[in-house]
Amino acid sequence: MRREVRILQDDEAIARRAAEEFIAVALGAVQKKGSFDISLAGGSTPRTLYTLLTNDSSLRSRVPWDKINVFFGDERHVAPDHADSNFRMAMETLISKAPLAPANVKRISGEYPDADRAAREYEETLRHHFRLNAGEYPRFDLMLLGMGDEGHTLSLFPGTKALHASDRLVVGNWVGKLYAHRITMTAEVTQHAARVIFMVTRRDKAPALKAVLEGPYEPEQLPAQLVQPKDGSVLWLVDKSAGSMLSPGISEV
Repeated sequence: MRREVRILQDDEAIARRAAEEFIAVALGAVQKKGSFDISLAGGSTPRTLYTLLTNDSSLRSRVPWDKINVFFGDERHVAPDHADSNFRMAMETLISKAPLAPANVKRISGEYPDADRAAREYEETLRHHFRLNAGEYPRFDLMLLGMGDEGHTLSLFPGTKALHASDRLVVGNWVGKLYAHRITMTAEVTQHAARVIFMVTRRDKAPALKAVLEGPYEPEQLPAQLVQPKDGSVLWLVDKSAGSMLSPGISEV
């Protein structure tokens, strides 16, 4: 795995750098195989990224919109029009404002009463799209991820069963601290990605970020440590406050 850490000024700078990465990976994937498979993330910084991609004409014009296949790394156990829905956020900021083919947007059915049913359905969606045989995993061209202040990513929370679902692509995950189910891709999926971009902001995440990047390997406590693509790369884009505890490294401020 190749890992790179960039400390940037704020979420706007992170979004602009992520947008350039998004476009570069998309164009490379389209040139190589005719399409671009991306897994989106929820959260405030991805929202800024999606808005930038659709509103900034200099960026928008370079995106191969008609060749993009959109997936979601995780989803809340809510309907697609719920305020907490990752799909709703992406719909409002990106999907409804870009010339994406509707059939190429694959959402997780978070409205199902049974989170496991939603997970198994989405797993089948992945298997069909990527034409997977038993035991195979999808290879996303790009996965966008965030990180929580306790070191979780996707809906892989510390101490939850999803951390050990290595034979699955997508699982329903009960998160006791939230008293809620989530539907999430597994860590194994991230380990087969070609490119992963973490976007991390806010000072309250500084201790967890330092632990994930510089501390001992304890993925049961810090699930973001599980994201280690076997034949890919990870780019951490963090703002000055989130990166305030990191050892001296590469900085673009």
